[in-house]
Amino acid sequence: MSKYWLIMDAEKLEKLRFPIGNFKDPLDYCPGDINKWIGEIEELPGLCRKELEQFTNEMLDESYKPGGWTARQVIHHIADSHMNAYIRFKLTLTEDLPTIKPYAEALWAELPDSKASIEISLELLEALHRRFVLVLKSINEEQFNRSYFHPGNNRKYSLKNALALYAWHGKHHLEHLRIVKRKFAMTEK
Repeated sequence: MSKYWLIMDAEKLEKLRFPIGNFKDPLDYCPGDINKWIGEIEELPGLCRKELEQFTNEMLDESYKPGGWTARQVIHHIADSHMNAYIRFKLTLTEDLPTIKPYAEALWAELPDSKASIEISLELLEALHRRFVLVLKSINEEQFNRSYFHPGNNRKYSLKNALALYAWHGKHHLEHLRIVKRKFAMTEK
């Protein structure tokens, strides 16, 4: 474990885990919110690529918190998660209240592809988000009210809620990458 982490208390560690705060389910939705979240999803691959430009292999293999995923695992996780999101949206648009398949994201992050070049997931995110945004921009208000059932959380998610969640998810993990970058900037001084 890096000496950097030895100075952390529980409150600081929680801030590293959720650097932008926990996801809060919006109670009200308006067209402006929908457009903002679609824009955030559209921008995410470029923001990830820009954030990772100066990363060395050492930085990619560093965690944003003790026991957390490495920056490399984070970028691969974003791709895994958003592939699942895209499929969940398409299922919900074509089926009545589909039950989605949860996945063991922590175990996925341990598979061999989580140690691969980040370029693979960056290219995947760019292509995936182009398609995802095409679908998102075509969804009308009635369709955004359609829902899927998540058996792992034992609850329904409307597509509006899922859109807010995945927009938050991208920003959440983007901040994890920024934490690693700041950590290395601090140790270089």
